[in-house]
Amino acid sequence: MKKIAVLFAGLVVTLSVAPGLSLAADATAPVNEIIDDTKKNWASDTSDWIDIFEESRLVRLYSKDFGDKYRAAAKNPAADEDGISPFDYDVIVNGQDACPLQDLSIGSGQPVNGTTEVTAKFKAATCMEGAPNRDAFTTVRFEVIEENGKSVIDDIMVQGEEDQGPISLKEAMVQIANGE
Repeated sequence: MKKIAVLFAGLVVTLSVAPGLSLAADATAPVNEIIDDTKKNWASDTSDWIDIFEESRLVRLYSKDFGDKYRAAAKNPAADEDGISPFDYDVIVNGQDACPLQDLSIGSGQPVNGTTEVTAKFKAATCMEGAPNRDAFTTVRFEVIEENGKSVIDDIMVQGEEDQGPISLKEAMVQIANGE
């Protein structure tokens, strides 16, 4: 019995000193940061816009493949004229205009083939009087992988038009980089 207690105590110490050694990285961590920044961007106060693809975030929160595709897309002359992004819309709210995000939830699935799907749902149009989608939920799927021992976003899937399925941001960046 004493041996079991000593082994258990050793396990507790190991987990508290180096939790990354025995527990998988939190797949929701990079998504939470991106969603928090998006919430701040669309909050009613007049704060500075947070670039969710700024280089320090790109290397810390996204996979190497995603970062490479983003940088290639940003070099294309079709990039936004302000030089901030290759996109002319907020890829998280999937539009150019939004309201402060309402009824936000973030959920994580089980890893499948090394990828964990993390889903963010929110209402982004609640302040738009007369908008047909005012109370509709926007759903964004993040494909999160583990790279170099930490969870990183490998793709962002946004809903396309009504007759389309989800659109891969990585695929869109390849098209932008190719001038399409």
